[in-house]
Amino acid sequence: MKSMNIKTIGLYGGPLLFLLLMMASPQSLNTDQWRVVCLVVLMLTWWITEAAPIPVTALLPIIMLPALGVFSLKESTAPYGSDIVFLFFGGFVIAIALEKWGLHRRIAMNIVKRTGTKADHIIFGFMLATGALSMWISNTACAVMMLPMALSVIKLLQDPAIDAGAKSRKNFSLALLLGIAYAANAGGIGTLIGTPPNLVMAGFLKEQYGIEISFWEWMKIGLPFAAVLLAMTYFLLVKWLFPNRMKEIKGASNLIDSELKSLGKMQEPERRVLIIFVMTALLWTFRAFLESQMPFLALSDTGIAVFAAILLFVGPSGNKSGKLLQWDDTKSLPWGILLLFGGGLALAASFQEVGLVSKIGEWVVSLDPGTGFGLMLLLALVSLFMTEVMSNVALTTIFVPVVAAIGVSMGLSPVYFAIPVTIASSCAYMLPMATPPNAIVFASGEIKIADMARAGFLLNLIAAGLIALLAWVML
Repeated sequence: MKSMNIKTIGLYGGPLLFLLLMMASPQSLNTDQWRVVCLVVLMLTWWITEAAPIPVTALLPIIMLPALGVFSLKESTAPYGSDIVFLFFGGFVIAIALEKWGLHRRIAMNIVKRTGTKADHIIFGFMLATGALSMWISNTACAVMMLPMALSVIKLLQDPAIDAGAKSRKNFSLALLLGIAYAANAGGIGTLIGTPPNLVMAGFLKEQYGIEISFWEWMKIGLPFAAVLLAMTYFLLVKWLFPNRMKEIKGASNLIDSELKSLGKMQEPERRVLIIFVMTALLWTFRAFLESQMPFLALSDTGIAVFAAILLFVGPSGNKSGKLLQWDDTKSLPWGILLLFGGGLALAASFQEVGLVSKIGEWVVSLDPGTGFGLMLLLALVSLFMTEVMSNVALTTIFVPVVAAIGVSMGLSPVYFAIPVTIASSCAYMLPMATPPNAIVFASGEIKIADMARAGFLLNLIAAGLIALLAWVML
């Protein structure tokens, strides 16, 4: 009931606030700039209160930008068909194929099997498998897949033959479940298609500044960061926050073997999906080299993703089920995320068109923010804690154009602040509602909010420091 009241307040309060603000006329902004600010306030109100579905709110620029005289209808709708939107579409299709044929489960179980059956090793194996898969499929799907297997391992601890006290059992359970949630969040940072904010940022930089971040260029930054964050998260959970002091868990090896046995031998459809998946990853990784040797191919990350998607729809599965993917399989494709990208790019374009981005940048610089490192750390912290209470896609949509302008105003590249803020938006660890993986493991009933908040607060601070350090050193 409380949630419903908040939504109702947002639904009517957003437009009312918009109309009241439209009647104001601040001297520091011209008419077009102020109108875009009013639109942002309306969209933020609906996003934060979830008065309307988040993707529906992202459609507002199509109606409002022409009505406000900022863009024509054609200009307002163009960002929804951006190449970045189709890059993520291709990535989603690949993820659907991995899930449809169970290849993601086979990969995860093989990773867990190879990390051993000691308590801390099991936690590490689950985190490694979750993080690796989250680079390619949604963090929600990763958490949903790994949770039942983790709960099965936790159930093994009830065996009296296992020498472990109540506190050790509880700490093992907390570290395992929180590790899965946090690894699902961190893993998506590793690749450009791993999480929506990455592509929102990449699309904005390409559209507004002509700066293209390729799949491989992002991996050179995102993958090392994700690996370091994952390692630090593991050690913080098992060595400091929730040490279990347990040794080998009897029966864990048999449980993992039975999971693999239930999958059986790799079938022909799995093998073919694996080939397309590996081929796509290799093309993304070595695109720059291939372009230099064969420029006539006109390769692009988007083209590679769409080509892979087409192959999955036209390629035979090798058994009686027809093609590897049918169009009906796209019912599970998160179309709403694609609309979010379009809305974010449209809003970012309006910021640039009316000169609002540069205006904000000039204002921040006039405050004398001090060193670039100090400002970067502050922006990372703001982004990180804001994403605890609002969609990370909505956050990057609003915040990235602002911080990019700050960088330009300071004589720096727009990527200098845009990348740290984008990475920070994927590091929400404190609250169950901050990200779907957090909510999924919290729903298991094994975790209290106090435990998640305690671990998450420390990890948020560590992540902010890592982000600022990474950006300072690598960018």
